[in-house]
Formats: sequence, structure tokens, C-alpha cells
Amino acid sequence: MKREDFKAVIEFAIEREREAVEFYQSLQEKIRFTSQKAMLKELEMMERGHITVLTTILDKGVEKIVHKSVEDLQISEYLVAEEPQGDLSYQDILIVAMKREEASKALYTELAERFKGTETEGVFSRLAEEETGHKLQFEKLYDQDILSNN
Repeated sequence: MKREDFKAVIEFAIEREREAVEFYQSLQEKIRFTSQKAMLKELEMMERGHITVLTTILDKGVEKIVHKSVEDLQISEYLVAEEPQGDLSYQDILIVAMKREEASKALYTELAERFKGTETEGVFSRLAEEETGHKLQFEKLYDQDILSNN
């Protein structure tokens, strides 16, 4: 893969992560409970971490990528999320977060497939694993706090 193609792909991923940061920041403005704001701030920081990783890759290239297996409870695949509006409940926040992480995982998985056999495949596979891990965190909270109470 040409260096400029690699750069364009990584810049695309950085932009997606910036959109995620902005999304979680906008949700924080709609929430009135401190605990919900803290959870959204944590999400924002996770996405900022991805920006840092991608920027490092852009500047220094791909170093050895360690892959890990991440459990997927697949709770989000059975839920429907609407565009967040007004006051959001804790359940709404968890659903929106799961759906966003699910979409990011799908995007990075597709990009990894598109660049199969290149160093870029490893980058996107690792990002897909990260998003799956984030989704898992929210699925566990949903299972523990929402499903177990119904």
C-alpha cells in the first residue's frame, strides 16, 4: 500500500473517532445526573485514546500489534436505538453507547477486510477489538442494571 493511501485511511479513522468524541460531548450536555455525565466522559476519553493511537501510527508507522480475543454478549444486536433527544434515561444512554460501539466495530472490521494482507489490516482489526471491548462494558452494565431488574 502506498504511503499516501495508508495516510488517508488512518486520517479517515481519526475523523471517525473525533466524531465519536463530539457525539459523547453533546450527550453530556443533555444529561443532568452526575453519574451519567461521568460515564459519558469516560466514553469520550476512550475515543480520545483511539485518536492518540491512530495519530501515533500516522506519525511513526505501525508497530507490532497485539491482538486479543474479546467476548461479545451481542445484547446490542437485539436492541433498537433512536437518535438521542431531550432527557435520556440510564437505559437510553447504555443503548446509544452500545449501538455506537457496535457500528464502530463493524466499520473497523470492514476496513480490516478491505486491507487484508497489509499492515493496515492489523491496525483496523485491533481497533475493532477495542470497540468490541467498549461495547462489552456497556452490555455488561445493561445486563446487570437493566435486564436483571426486569
